[in-house]
Amino acid sequence: MRRRAAVFLDRDGTLNREVNYLHRAEDLVWIPGAPLAVARLNRAGLLALVVTNQAGVARGHYDEEAVHLLHAHMQAELQRAGAHVDTFYFSPYHVEATVAKYRRYSACRKPGTGMFEQAICEWDVDPKRSFVIGDRNHDIEAGRRLGMTTILVTTGYGCEEQLTTNADHVALDVGAAVDHILQCHQMRGRQDMRTHP
Repeated sequence: MRRRAAVFLDRDGTLNREVNYLHRAEDLVWIPGAPLAVARLNRAGLLALVVTNQAGVARGHYDEEAVHLLHAHMQAELQRAGAHVDTFYFSPYHVEATVAKYRRYSACRKPGTGMFEQAICEWDVDPKRSFVIGDRNHDIEAGRRLGMTTILVTTGYGCEEQLTTNADHVALDVGAAVDHILQCHQMRGRQDMRTHP
């Protein structure tokens, strides 16, 4: 059976407005068009996987349960818009953590590829057919290490990060990034049909 194509989405600054250490549902503000963008990925049969660094856990601003609760809230709001995230992955580690149990290097923290590799295994993802969308170059670097197509959005930190990015494509926001992905996905589908009639 053919391995699946996925879109790995950063969270803060990509799907929702950048808020310093976001962890409360009442502080969540979606990037305009983000729920619709996720719904379009769902309808196209692409996995929508969130991969997010959450150093706020390591720094003691909130705990892992707060992250899970926020993600449950996000999922509920997405479902009301006819969308869903297949899985949320997060890394709570940081080498300068104030909470001792999180004070270490972790390959799960982007630009490490640990969260991506976990998803690839759990969802049988084909990296060569998959995409990364993020507003930071560490999102892009993680995707490039695994051979994925990378898209930097200019929301969040992306306006500054685009000056030094090596992303395959730069998009205005997550909606424009999904436009690009769906075009690529359709083209690949047509090429596959010609290769394997």
